[in-house]
Amino acid sequence: MDHNLITTAFTIDGYKIVKNLGIIRGIVVRSRNIFANIGAALQTIKGGNITLYTELCEKTRSDAFELMVQHAEELGANAIIGMRYDATEVMSGVTEVLAYGTAVIVEKI
Repeated sequence: MDHNLITTAFTIDGYKIVKNLGIIRGIVVRSRNIFANIGAALQTIKGGNITLYTELCEKTRSDAFELMVQHAEELGANAIIGMRYDATEVMSGVTEVLAYGTAVIVEKI
C-alpha cells in the first residue's frame, strides 16, 4: 500500500472512495524492560528528552501502524482514511498501542 494514501482525513485529494471495507486495526502490547528503565532513570537526572522511551514509543507505534496496513491489505484496500493512534496502560509498565482507521478502495479522479 502506498503510504501516501493513508491519512487522518476522511478524503484524499485527487481520489474518490469507491468502496468502504470497514474498520481496521493494528495492536501492539509492549512492556518496558529493566535495562531501559535504569537507562531512562539516568537520563531523567539531566532532564530533557528520554531517548530510550522515545525510541520504544516510536518502534511500538511503527509496529502497530504496519499491522494496521497489513490488515487493510488483507481486505483488499489500497488506502486508509481516518487513521488514528490510541494508547492504554494495561498494567504498570505494560502499554497497548492501537493504530486504527477505515480501509477503503480509492480510484484516481
